[in-house]
Amino acid sequence: MAESEGAQRIDGKAIAESIHQSISQEVATLKERYGKVPGLAVVIVGERKDSQTYVRMKRKACLDVGIKSFEADLPATATEEEILDQVLELNANDEVHGILVQLPLPKHVNERKVLTAISIEKDVDGFHPLNIGNLTMKGRDPLFCPCTPKGCIELLKRSGVTISGKRAVVVGRSNIVGMPVALMLNNLDATVTIVHSRTKDPESIIKEADILIAAAGQPLMIKGDWIKPGAAVIDVGTNAVDDSTKKSGYRLVGDVDYKEAKKVAGYITPVPGGVGPMTIAMLLQNTLDSAKRGFAKEAA
Repeated sequence: MAESEGAQRIDGKAIAESIHQSISQEVATLKERYGKVPGLAVVIVGERKDSQTYVRMKRKACLDVGIKSFEADLPATATEEEILDQVLELNANDEVHGILVQLPLPKHVNERKVLTAISIEKDVDGFHPLNIGNLTMKGRDPLFCPCTPKGCIELLKRSGVTISGKRAVVVGRSNIVGMPVALMLNNLDATVTIVHSRTKDPESIIKEADILIAAAGQPLMIKGDWIKPGAAVIDVGTNAVDDSTKKSGYRLVGDVDYKEAKKVAGYITPVPGGVGPMTIAMLLQNTLDSAKRGFAKEAA
């Protein structure tokens, strides 16, 4: 795409909707064939408003595609043992094919211990050490890849962006996005560099990227003149900045200065409406894949 035309906007909302429709059809086929549907359990501890909002969205998405939703709502005072007991109970429930523990957990709970307790066969968030471990090793495939990174890759593929042989730069090295998406790009034969808070002269590295994944959580950190002409830019950042013109008093922006970057990039995701909807779509996809494995095993 010529630079003068501006970037092609990658519509994550439309792509996610297309994936939802496909999942809905597959769920209907499974119900017809096996008399059962996939099941997703979301464990939430406490009443944080942002977590409650995310969980409502996930449960509504399940309803929309025909996946059975299991609710496991625990009070903020729940002990670590009570949370672990809930996870183990869901591990043993044959109707549940995916278990998601909504983070963050209260400070008195060891998140690592709780996440590791989830059966690897139901780890639809893709955070189990064995799933991440398999992601790092050549010739091995994890049962599940983390949802947001998987959504980033899906956006690139469905937009026709070539990954193999390209220079990819990932900004951020979190366990949830930065590290797993770097591993996934590497597995797809990109040459990957990770930029983080200790990187010297990040601008010069980012300027070399054919594919840029911004996941630093720093509003508008990446300027338009940091972008290589024609690059594919996937902006994972969702940051609230003050805006007195909005009723809420704030607006959401990404890690990339969208207005400037869209003049230079070949492809770019907006915020909101880019990566966000894909995270839930990939969660539903992982749950469907888990159920298909389980039903096939039972039928064998």
